[in-house]
Amino acid sequence: EREKTIPSEDALSVAQKVKEEYSYVCRDLASEFAAFDTDPSKVKKHTSKTQRGESFTFDVAFEQFLGPELFFSPEIFSSDFTTALPEVVDQAIQSCPIDYRRGLYKNIVLSGGSTMFSNFDKRLQRDIKHIVNERIERSMARAGVRPGSAAAVAEIEVNVISHDFQRYAVWCGGSQLATLPHFVNWVVKKEEYDEIGPSVCRKSRSAFNALTL
Repeated sequence: EREKTIPSEDALSVAQKVKEEYSYVCRDLASEFAAFDTDPSKVKKHTSKTQRGESFTFDVAFEQFLGPELFFSPEIFSSDFTTALPEVVDQAIQSCPIDYRRGLYKNIVLSGGSTMFSNFDKRLQRDIKHIVNERIERSMARAGVRPGSAAAVAEIEVNVISHDFQRYAVWCGGSQLATLPHFVNWVVKKEEYDEIGPSVCRKSRSAFNALTL
């Protein structure tokens, strides 16, 4: 909306270029805005071509960090979706049996192209760690336990893992699942999906259930 020079038919491809070439996750939103206000060199100029082959140039400013911020501050983009990714991950781990939680917190593995933003892993790890530490502090305060005492809760290690297959991990996992000999028995036909809907995935013969047996 800020750049009137971008043709509407090229808006999606421009957004993809900005995402892949310039975007990064910032440590603090207010500080990043301030940095851009004091350092004009942070604003990048990008030249591209329309579908008709005509050149156009536009500035890439706050978009560099505002796009990825959607994962960590969704409330600034929508009033309908306000749960940040670190909270989603924490809630998922908290819903698991208590004996598994420490192991899950230190083995949070990233997957998917949108996790490839610079500093994504560091920000996610920091924010989850903050949530975990706050919960421990509240719990000890309610129990009257002082930090550092013998009764204090041991620190929970939080580790977010980046890896070489991060961009294509979902595809790799799906392809490996498809090579299993019983995969054909787990497949849901299109006719069944159209008739029943997404809940068909909860049928006893689906892969989602079979893998949890």
